[in-house]
Amino acid sequence: MEYNIPRGTYDILPEASPARQALYARFLRLAEAFGYHEITTPVFEQAALFERSSGESSDVVQKEMYRFNDRKGRVFALRPEGTAPVVRSYLENRLDLKGENKLCYWGPMFRYDRPQAGRYRQFYQYGIEFIGSDHPYWDAEVISFLWVFFQSLGLKELRLELNSVGCPDCAATYETALRDYYRPHLDQLCPDCLKRFELKPRRLLDCKVPSCKAFAKDAPSQLDYLDQSCAEHFEQVKAFLNLMNVPFTINPGIVRGLDYYTNTAFELIYEGIGAQNSLAGGGRYNGLIEQMGGKSTPAIGFAGGIERLLLALEAEGISLADSPGPDLYVIAMGVEARDFIVHLINELRAGGISVVYDPEKTSFKAQLKAANSSRARFAAIIGEDELAAGQVMLKNLETGQQQAVKADALLQFLG
Repeated sequence: MEYNIPRGTYDILPEASPARQALYARFLRLAEAFGYHEITTPVFEQAALFERSSGESSDVVQKEMYRFNDRKGRVFALRPEGTAPVVRSYLENRLDLKGENKLCYWGPMFRYDRPQAGRYRQFYQYGIEFIGSDHPYWDAEVISFLWVFFQSLGLKELRLELNSVGCPDCAATYETALRDYYRPHLDQLCPDCLKRFELKPRRLLDCKVPSCKAFAKDAPSQLDYLDQSCAEHFEQVKAFLNLMNVPFTINPGIVRGLDYYTNTAFELIYEGIGAQNSLAGGGRYNGLIEQMGGKSTPAIGFAGGIERLLLALEAEGISLADSPGPDLYVIAMGVEARDFIVHLINELRAGGISVVYDPEKTSFKAQLKAANSSRARFAAIIGEDELAAGQVMLKNLETGQQQAVKADALLQFLG
């Protein structure tokens, strides 16, 4: 074959679509219950939006972002994450004046990364963003959304990991302590970590190189460097989670990969899918909106990957939706019956009934075989006798029972 799919992408085939659609529907139902409204942003934005929000030293910007120039020489990027575009839209469309501070999204993202199980170059994310308050209750509510969502899907091998990365002031003190800890070991760090040491030392804790991970185990904890305000905020978040019956473990190693995170940071881990076991994560980003040109506005959110979530559901044997069969398979005997049912089929479809008819199959045996293979609920059989009576013979393909139904009452019967 001359053309192949790009590496790190995949086709969503018809048999896989129902499960994804069911997942999307469940996410939106829960979002509605929590008071969130869906927002959809373009799949490409100005590259500067992500460079400014994610941090020019982040792996996303340095290594993974798909950049391109348009015909006028402007630099754009395919969307690598969802928060920055949502914030851009929030500011540009003055959603604060409309009272829209609870937003959710679902869609494709793009990162140039080494493909592996659950990780693609075009991947799909869902997420929510709460904008407008620094109250610790909202941290707990956002986290509880994620916990309730996974629980409602039937996942059991879950672990919520929680941390606070502090505000810019206490984070600066912590980064000084990290540099002091790592400085004697610089000759043993990977090239990326040598850059992180200078630009963003907290990212040293997130390195996946085994030798660097060994040093991270004994590194100072951010929790020991929180100022009083950040420490109190974190304690209140934990207290609200306890009241919500959301279990958690403290993991000081959670730093998140983007520059805009402050205070609460969290990840939802699933134990059954190997090394890439983080299903979702997020945290506060109290400085991002001001950084992007708005007034100082606190916010918190999370994002999760569809691919890893589907792997987790598969690992636990959870099926959200099988590909549904049609409601009706129409079997027409003769040209007059065919001409009669063509109009009837359109009426049924307009009424929301899924109908299959194949005019190239003419024998009764071939049509009945095709009806059984289609997994339809019913077969509508129309021959000379049925035409004369203005009715169809409706056969339940599961039980085999048959009954005559007036053609003009078929829509009401099937509905």
